[in-house]
Amino acid sequence: MTHIVTEVHDAIGTITIDRRERFNSLDVATARDLRKAGLRMARDTSVRAVVLRGAGGVFCSGADLKEIRGAAPSYGNAFKEILEYIHSTISEIRRAPKPFLAAVDGIAAAGGFGLAMSCDLVLASERASFEWAYAKTGLTGAESSTFLLPRLIGLRRSFELLLLNPRIDAARALEIGLITNVVPTATFDDEVERVARQLASGPTEALGIAKELLNQAAGIDRLDVHLDRELEQLARIADGNNFAEGIDAFFGKRAPEFGAA
Repeated sequence: MTHIVTEVHDAIGTITIDRRERFNSLDVATARDLRKAGLRMARDTSVRAVVLRGAGGVFCSGADLKEIRGAAPSYGNAFKEILEYIHSTISEIRRAPKPFLAAVDGIAAAGGFGLAMSCDLVLASERASFEWAYAKTGLTGAESSTFLLPRLIGLRRSFELLLLNPRIDAARALEIGLITNVVPTATFDDEVERVARQLASGPTEALGIAKELLNQAAGIDRLDVHLDRELEQLARIADGNNFAEGIDAFFGKRAPEFGAA
């Protein structure tokens, strides 16, 4: 059974991550299906705007650590299997000649954080929150987060998110430029639909070209090289002692005791 639900209506494509029993985390099969959906929506000329969202009051919590834990001691290879699909999805979103809108209702953490940030617009409900989260298990960051964060919010605030790992509520995310707008939870779906309709009724070709020009101005043409670097470093660190301690602490619901290396 797929946990990626797609729909196209009135030139609006919707991709929903629906794996609520695992906080919409991405195992290999779900990440693969997400990539297929992202590629299809990005390249289907009848789709003029795309909404990416999660089901059940959660956006996405990133790679499924339960599946990663089951691959011990080959944590690095397990991450590679999942992240290669997620990174490919992010690359498609950034290259797509049409707008992608992230509709974040609930938590967006780690890979879910990166997926949301990779979209052109991010609408968040009042109950949404954002967390970089990688350092909690001794990881280095991936899914475009170390590439896009300094471009979105600047270097100093990026270090705050990476080193201190605060969970940021929607109001703070808007204040620092991480997202586009905050919407009352009760009217969130209506506002997502309104914005998606506005995007889909716009001059798609012109918007696509303007998106490409902005990408070039921001150096997004280097994204794929950076994604490869993120994956290489995360896979390497995942095979070290700190991640073994971090994932054990995560499932043991205790504070990790990290070493220097």
